[in-house]
Amino acid sequence: MEATIYWGVPAPREGPAALNMPMDIVEGGIAAVAAAFSGWAAYSAMKAADAADDNSKVANQTAELARQTAEAVAQIERDRWHKELTPRIVCRLTQERGMLELVVAYEGPTTLGKLSVVSLTIRDDRDRSTAPALGGGLPLEEVKATIWGPYRFTSRTPEDNTGRTATPFSVEPGDEMRFSVTPTFPHRLYGGDGNTAQWRAEFLPKDFRLWVGCEAEGHKPWKLMADVPHEDGVSRDPAGVLAS
Repeated sequence: MEATIYWGVPAPREGPAALNMPMDIVEGGIAAVAAAFSGWAAYSAMKAADAADDNSKVANQTAELARQTAEAVAQIERDRWHKELTPRIVCRLTQERGMLELVVAYEGPTTLGKLSVVSLTIRDDRDRSTAPALGGGLPLEEVKATIWGPYRFTSRTPEDNTGRTATPFSVEPGDEMRFSVTPTFPHRLYGGDGNTAQWRAEFLPKDFRLWVGCEAEGHKPWKLMADVPHEDGVSRDPAGVLAS
């Protein structure tokens, strides 16, 4: 029996063992390729999920920005409309009925309709809340208890002892209200009630200054100011909006 000689390489064995070696190699390669594809698929899925999450965040941010922009535009429009509806309040001093009165007329706009609440508060001739009214350095409570101006209301609200505020009222466009006023009491540093000449000489020529608060159903309130002079008797810039 002759034997085949393979130079430097062992002769392949016959039988099943010789046939199984190539199959092991093929199966291992297939498994490796499958594992590689599986890993790539998982990586791709992860990246896709991250991208979707980023897109969702961008979409949410865009929606929030759009909402804020819409709200800002709406607020601008509301403020513009509120300013256009500012009540036209004209105040004047008169003695046409034999006594000194403050006449408060509501001239419009008619589209605003009825003012449900109008409040009047007398302002001092200047801000005295932070600086001493006189050289003596008066306590703030004493400064507030004095009306530093020409007139006070004779009919006042129950909680007001000075005559600084009038009873609130309602008014329709085109109507007016009248309030009796009288000269203010001198501060004690001017000699008190027994010596009014110096006080009146200083304060009666000054404007009668007022805060005018206005409320109408369905609207934010308005806070207006009116300076009523003695020369012509009609307030200057009565509808100037100071705050709202």
